[in-house]
Amino acid sequence: MHTAEHSSFSMVCPKGDTMTDSTQHTLDTLAKVLLRCWIMGFVLLFISLGAILLMGETIHKLHGSMFGLSAHELDVIFYCWMGLLKIAVLTFFFIPWLSIKMVMKKLA
Repeated sequence: MHTAEHSSFSMVCPKGDTMTDSTQHTLDTLAKVLLRCWIMGFVLLFISLGAILLMGETIHKLHGSMFGLSAHELDVIFYCWMGLLKIAVLTFFFIPWLSIKMVMKKLA
């Protein structure tokens, strides 16, 4: 079902599949967006870590008194927050970016 005009603008994939220039451009753009989101997610993680390390006592006083939490409980909450953020950033941004890059490299 491929016409000569269509195949001149497409890249033949293994097993006879094709990827048009438009699809390749879309995947490339999506990969760039995912990479930037991954980087910004880790910047947020490092900012959170820096805030906790530099202003930990102030944060403990403020949030501890607001919610009646001990310093240990707040440390556990912060540790869980950073772990969940790291897992979310890797799952939703890095792994899809890596998958797209692998597919594009295979088809190049």
